[in-house]
Amino acid sequence: MHEHHHEQGSLCEHEHHHEHVHDHGHAHDVSNEELRALLEYMLGHNRHHAEELKDLAVNLPREKAELIYAAVEDFGRGNEKIAQVLSGLKGE
Repeated sequence: MHEHHHEQGSLCEHEHHHEHVHDHGHAHDVSNEELRALLEYMLGHNRHHAEELKDLAVNLPREKAELIYAAVEDFGRGNEKIAQVLSGLKGE
């Protein structure tokens, strides 16, 4: 079960399922297009999880919520780096 609060303050509960099917093989013949697609997927996936963490933080005591928000900021910096890589790959 996943619950979060909407901007209006109402509590929303719903089932939350993730498929975490990842091929962690080390194929070296990945095309630029495949690499971009995978990085774009992962970037979106990371951003989605960051939003979920922020939703969960509202249910924590302030001190712990602030740690979650700090972690989300850290994720954001990592996502910015992934976005930079993607931007570079689009020009190639």
